[in-house]
Amino acid sequence: MKYQIRRRTLVGVGLAALVAGRAWSRPVFRLGLTPVFLDNDAAVIKGLRSALSLGMGREIELVQRRTYQEITGLLLERSVDAAWLCGYPYLQHADVLELVAVPVWRGGPRYQSYLIVATEDPAAALTDLRGATHAFSDPDSNSGYLVTATDLRRMDERVETFFSRSIFTFGHRNVVRAVADGLVRSGSVDGYVWEALAVIEPELTARTRVIARSEWLGFPPVCARRDSIMSEPVQALQSALMDLARTEEGRQALTSLQLDGFQQASTDLFDGIADRMRDLGP
Repeated sequence: MKYQIRRRTLVGVGLAALVAGRAWSRPVFRLGLTPVFLDNDAAVIKGLRSALSLGMGREIELVQRRTYQEITGLLLERSVDAAWLCGYPYLQHADVLELVAVPVWRGGPRYQSYLIVATEDPAAALTDLRGATHAFSDPDSNSGYLVTATDLRRMDERVETFFSRSIFTFGHRNVVRAVADGLVRSGSVDGYVWEALAVIEPELTARTRVIARSEWLGFPPVCARRDSIMSEPVQALQSALMDLARTEEGRQALTSLQLDGFQQASTDLFDGIADRMRDLGP
């Protein structure tokens, strides 16, 4: 009898190990990340990777590049399985890409673009910045380029002639730094990033001031290619993202990201960005 019990126990342990081994022997899932605020936070990246790996039952590789274009390109050419993009590049390739999940921030799946200047700067609106130097984050960023460029176009102005000089910092945190350090007079930045930095680097954001906020727009989504959206790995990613708030490790990752969670969304969440794309024109 003891032998039989011991044998059953060993068999059970062996089967559990086999199942676990099979789960973690699945191909590595590659998730692309655009250079938003978490690009310089190793602890945030590690926590997100660990929580998603646990939820998906497979190893996760987080792939980072300097520009939105590079990450979008990797997704289009299948070099990553999914990517956390921005609403702007998602809509640029809406014929090929599909929404996997959208973050929920402060109770909803939306955020704003902020126009910032140094704390002591007298500017009160975009019109006060004519002839100034300006920092954008990325040419494919909604909050870090499209919003301000569209606001100018709606004023019958253009970025190239309204500002005396504009630069791309390729990172929202870098936009805040450029303004705070006086490298440029003003900047276009992701409102979520600015607010997150106000918590983790208050001494940085304290040297800047928000003078304009856009309408609420669809939060940067996680996307996959449309032809792979129903594949097991992408479906596993979607489930893992939706379930982050249900596990201790997931809640820690969300806290680090200062997000409430993730939810499914439809394309109409990004109608405001689509309107701006049409107004910006070619």
